[in-house]
Amino acid sequence: MPATDSTYQTRQVGKMTVTVTPVGVELRRSFDAPRRLVWEVLSSAEHYPRWWGPRSQRIVSCELDFRPGGAWRIVTSGGDDVAHGFRGVIREIAPLERIVQTFEYEGAPGTVMLDTLRLTEEGGRTHLHATSVLESGSPEAVAMMVEAGMVEGAAETYDRLEELVAALASEREVVIARTIDAPRERVFAAWTSPEADRWWGPRGFTTTTHSKDVRPGGIWRYDMRHPEHGLFPNRIDYLEVSPPERLLFDHGSGIPGDPGFRAVVTFEERGGRTTLTLRQIHPSVAARDKVVREYRAIEGGNQTLDRLEEHLAGR
Repeated sequence: MPATDSTYQTRQVGKMTVTVTPVGVELRRSFDAPRRLVWEVLSSAEHYPRWWGPRSQRIVSCELDFRPGGAWRIVTSGGDDVAHGFRGVIREIAPLERIVQTFEYEGAPGTVMLDTLRLTEEGGRTHLHATSVLESGSPEAVAMMVEAGMVEGAAETYDRLEELVAALASEREVVIARTIDAPRERVFAAWTSPEADRWWGPRGFTTTTHSKDVRPGGIWRYDMRHPEHGLFPNRIDYLEVSPPERLLFDHGSGIPGDPGFRAVVTFEERGGRTTLTLRQIHPSVAARDKVVREYRAIEGGNQTLDRLEEHLAGR
């Protein structure tokens, strides 16, 4: 196929940017989700039936030995009940960052691609950069795969991945909302100012800030203390600060091994009143259920917003 053919040009396929060359393809796609959640879906066989492959196909079997040197094999079937097998070997894994593996369609044995998938995170969004380079075979084989719908299938696959990530995030969410009788500039300022110590936390708790830098890359370190329950260290890492509309941050104890949770706070104003919505995405359903059951996260969140309202009202 001549190099001037349009299939060798960069083009947009749905939400995916694709570049086709005589030796392979390059794909770029972003997801409005934390990188650790996207990685979980990519690295766990239990999730594959819900996203891998185009919608016209269902997974009949999935074997995934997710480690360097581990093999994988997936068999799919469509409406015609014809089975299609795919297989490969994982060559490299850098957790949360990179997967390198081979890809071979069993219907075209000997045509092996080397797939490299990279994930980066910026402002709470995950950016995927994938390359699939011909390791054996011929440039004509790449052209045949593209003509057979390889690119469109990849675009549909990543659409399904995005849908699954959103569903998993929803299952792990705690959502607390409140409409406050104050303009959002004032509500946002109260949330981000050093004076937050005066109202932050459930009733009965006092907050002591050690450092607070509200900007992307900035950190808020503080302790919460309760006369009966003791001291609780906290650390917030800001990922996005968009006054007076939105905050995005990771919240945990700062203790090594504590995954914490991802949080987004939005401030929407209508008629001089502000609707504040706090969404927490926990690492798992079990983790979410634990903070709701044992730490009374919903009651504590609502009490915190009660105290914010009282602070803004001067009470």
